[in-house]
Amino acid sequence: MESQGDIRVLLALDLVLSFAFSYVVVTAFDLAGLGTFGWGNVVGATLILTVITYAAVLRQ
Repeated sequence: MESQGDIRVLLALDLVLSFAFSYVVVTAFDLAGLGTFGWGNVVGATLILTVITYAAVLRQ
C-alpha cells in the first residue's frame, strides 16, 4: 500500500526545493549576463515553479 504523506510536508518541501532551484537559476542567469540577480526575481521564479509543481504533481 502506498502512503500519500502529509500534504503540509509535501507543500513545505516543494517550496524549499523550488526556492533553492530558483536561486541557482537566477544566479546562473546573472553570471551569464542573461538577467540581473534580485530577490524579487528569485521569489517570482519560486512562486511560478511552486504553482507548476503543485499543478503537475501534488494536486489530486
